[in-house]
Amino acid sequence: MAITDRHPRQATTLALAHALSAAERGLAVLPLSRTKLPALRSPHRDDPAAAPCHGECGRPGHGVHDASTDPAHVRALFAAAPWATGYGIACGLPPHHLIGVDLDTKTGTDSTAALRELALRHLFTIPATVVVLTPSGGRHLWLSGPPDVVVPNSAGRLAPGIDIRGAGGYLVGPGSRTDHGVYATAPGTTHLPPASCPPALLRLLLPPPRHPGPSGTRHGHGQGLVHFVLAAHEGQRNTRLFWAACRAYEDGIGPDLADALTDAAVHTGLTLREARSTIASAERMTRHRGSAEADGAGQ
Repeated sequence: MAITDRHPRQATTLALAHALSAAERGLAVLPLSRTKLPALRSPHRDDPAAAPCHGECGRPGHGVHDASTDPAHVRALFAAAPWATGYGIACGLPPHHLIGVDLDTKTGTDSTAALRELALRHLFTIPATVVVLTPSGGRHLWLSGPPDVVVPNSAGRLAPGIDIRGAGGYLVGPGSRTDHGVYATAPGTTHLPPASCPPALLRLLLPPPRHPGPSGTRHGHGQGLVHFVLAAHEGQRNTRLFWAACRAYEDGIGPDLADALTDAAVHTGLTLREARSTIASAERMTRHRGSAEADGAGQ
């Protein structure tokens, strides 16, 4: 029997069953609404002065930070969100350190062909792995990343129509029901583990700084700044982005990291215009500060 809006409880029960199955495979999950957003709202939403919280308060409602592999915790999350009809799978967490390659169809581009062209150009192949079919006709490829690498989220940076879900992001799990339909695992891939991300592809997912420092630490610092922005909650997104962008320009990696910081900020909820404006402000302030210090040194 098809599940419609007249059977919300049945939809939630099925979503919970799928989420528990994913948790058994070591995938951290959280309940989602029909809009694909986290089903539980922040407990701090009415307190704009609240300190940043990633769930340390012990209450649910912290987005991807709620994700868990513990069956009891997963059941408690769904009990608190009886309207949930799907579940999200957190990326970047052990043991799989999941990376999601989202091949979209809504942009009017052939994202599958774009990925194939990238593979030919950079000499890698996509191994057999979990493939999730989306209601819009797109596909999510699940890959496993190394534990010591932070892959940022991005939208269209790799190629038009290809979005990446990394640290701080999540994928809609198969079996989830949304406003546009049901997500389903492609035949023959259900029981596959997420395959290791090809090294050549992994390098494309990490925007390297153009001028790495002699100690080799700038690349890691840049990824840390991206991760810092990804962890922002509502009310601190602009502040975190501005701080990270200032540090990036002070360290000489601002131009190289600007796109990754923009993608991270957009993922947290800022508009593209807001993100670019904040980064431009950080660049101007850093440049002005540097000029002022140079003038002072010459006096």
